[in-house]
Amino acid sequence: MLLVWTWTRAAAQYPVSFALMAAGVVVTGGLDIAVIWVIFSNTTTLGGFTLDEVMFLHGTAFLSFTVADLLFGNVDRIGRHIKAGTLDVMLIRPASLFVQVAADRFAPHRVGRVIQAAAVLSVGLARLDVPAGRTWMIPVMVVSGIVIFTALWALGGAVQFLLTEAPELANSLTYGGATLTQYPLSVYGDRLVIGVTFVVPLAFVNWQPGLYVLGRPDPLGLPYVLRFLSPAAALVTALAAALAWRAGIRRYRSTGS
Repeated sequence: MLLVWTWTRAAAQYPVSFALMAAGVVVTGGLDIAVIWVIFSNTTTLGGFTLDEVMFLHGTAFLSFTVADLLFGNVDRIGRHIKAGTLDVMLIRPASLFVQVAADRFAPHRVGRVIQAAAVLSVGLARLDVPAGRTWMIPVMVVSGIVIFTALWALGGAVQFLLTEAPELANSLTYGGATLTQYPLSVYGDRLVIGVTFVVPLAFVNWQPGLYVLGRPDPLGLPYVLRFLSPAAALVTALAAALAWRAGIRRYRSTGS
């Protein structure tokens, strides 16, 4: 928390720059939403889902991703610390290395995207007639999504202990995953959907639990029980990430600088 507060205070010293950066990330997020509106200006459904349903799916995935990005997105910078030798300093501190790397250069302006994502989700829910008995799944899927995206960042960071020039690997799973989950998975090919269900569990961020909330059948006819397995998928991914992270630390060799 001290590192987060330090970087937040540093950003507050330049209010104009902070405001412009915050506005920039909001505009960037708004472009993704604008693309959805443009699509629906030419069609009534996308992959069999209406505009309100797509906004709901987009809002849940966007909220999970932006929270994870705000808190842990800097983990993909660990390769820079390894090359610069600054990781050695972090290792001798009495604090978690993962937390230190995540908090380094904390960017408070990203809070704007979290607020924007929450607004999109709220609008989507307000326009949908979701049965009260299914709303309990919404916070579960958002929290599970945060854990899954955080675990993917950790996995990408762990790979950089071996390949310091591979931050793009983490980005392909996190930023790429966020882009993929903006839309119903029914617009993608069957093989891709199977892959993000049973290999990289992005389908459990918003797709499978979202089908339950919306009361929609699975276009691929996958087992109904998958709709309730987001917490289990998040736990398994987090455990795999923790093991990979620890293995990376054990294999790390100081630069000597």
